Amino acid sequence: MIGRLGLQLTTAFVAVALAAVLAALLIFSVSLGRDFNRLVRSQNRDLARSVAFAAAAAYGNVGWAGADLQPVVALVTSSGSGLQIRASNGTLVGETPGYAVEAAQGPTVTEAVVVRGNRVGWTTVAFGHGQEARLIASYLTERLQDRLAAAIAAVLIALIVALPLSRLITAPVDRLIWAAHARGSGDKNARVGPVRGFGKFNELAMAFDEMAQTKEEQDQLRRNLVADVAHELRTPIAVLQAGHEAMLDGFTDATPDYLGSLRDEVLRLARMVDDLQRLASAEAAAMQLTLIRRDLAAVAATAAASLVDTFEAANITLVERLAKVEVMCDPLRMHEVVVNLLTNALKFTPAGGQVTLETRQPDVMGALMVSDTGIGIPADELPHVAERFYRGHRSAEVAGSGIGLTIVTELVHAHNGTLSIHSKEGQGTTVKVSLPLAKPDKNGQTVQHRRIKTPPPGTRRRHGGIIAKAEGKRG
Repeated sequence: MIGRLGLQLTTAFVAVALAAVLAALLIFSVSLGRDFNRLVRSQNRDLARSVAFAAAAAYGNVGWAGADLQPVVALVTSSGSGLQIRASNGTLVGETPGYAVEAAQGPTVTEAVVVRGNRVGWTTVAFGHGQEARLIASYLTERLQDRLAAAIAAVLIALIVALPLSRLITAPVDRLIWAAHARGSGDKNARVGPVRGFGKFNELAMAFDEMAQTKEEQDQLRRNLVADVAHELRTPIAVLQAGHEAMLDGFTDATPDYLGSLRDEVLRLARMVDDLQRLASAEAAAMQLTLIRRDLAAVAATAAASLVDTFEAANITLVERLAKVEVMCDPLRMHEVVVNLLTNALKFTPAGGQVTLETRQPDVMGALMVSDTGIGIPADELPHVAERFYRGHRSAEVAGSGIGLTIVTELVHAHNGTLSIHSKEGQGTTVKVSLPLAKPDKNGQTVQHRRIKTPPPGTRRRHGGIIAKAEGKRG
């Protein structure tokens, strides 16, 4: 019912309960023993005083010769003790049988016999194994019984508490172990599911299932990437193979135009390899940033200038609205960010459309925005567009590996910035990059070095690294 772990926990609970009870009893026994001994001594003293008072009453006016000591002897004998009475001059007046043995085996208490202010003798009570011994024996017996009862009660309470508690602990753990073993054996659909137990175990189960789901999604994305890369490689490799075979067989002349077309296919292959290399570099956190004071508008203008011919060839208007904004950035990496954003906008904007590049300072952060009048992003795809290898359904006809926006997100995060995406399907997309402003200094320039810390593959940055917003019909 509770398994080996539950049995171990139950045993541990019982052992702890017993140890606690025994420790408490030990402390209590030591304290109670002192009190008990003090009480016994007090009772012995009271008995000895009572005997001396009774002997003084018997002495009365007749002296020891005519004193009736029988009531005094009876009082001491009934208590199981011994008694000896001596006159003031040391003469033995009376003694109970076995007094010497009692005196030798136990404590004795001596009290003076005083009559009208004069000491006329002494009484000595020997307790031996009498009353005190019986009290101690009775106390020890009752203490042992109490200890046994306390131990039994502790075991029962520990079992009553430990059995259900162990079940609450072991059930989620057993479920987690099962799910881990199942996934290790190849069952990719194994999940822990909702479990009964403490809140932290529920959180652990949910975290495990989220991890498993994320891994499945990443595996699917990687499979899609392999399929996409294979599809992208097949065409240029086939063209290169056919072209070279045709030239080798003499069916085609090596004209500049023909060689140029083959060179375009080689460049296409090189771009795919470069994308994969950049992704590996980002995942290994191998890139370095050199943050300096730089005008974001100048960086954006340079990046836009490198793509003017591409926009003209695609018949897409590139509008620049660049206001001076000084931020702390790595110019080369921010150039890459702008180029990637403009390239993405170009890919998904039909001919005759418009892409707007803008820099401004709306608040305490510098902003760079790229807006297009393209096809937009479906609402269900928008939260995933920055994930590694992710490509939406409508991007299947567009060449690429689906990692450009991922690298942009990593670079923006490394700049202590944020990336937000606002899109309305069929109307276009706006990507906004926010970067910290440069602080004024006396030298006019500040340099900082920082290594990019990329999250592990599959990590989603929902709030802070990237913020996605969508409107309109869900895709």
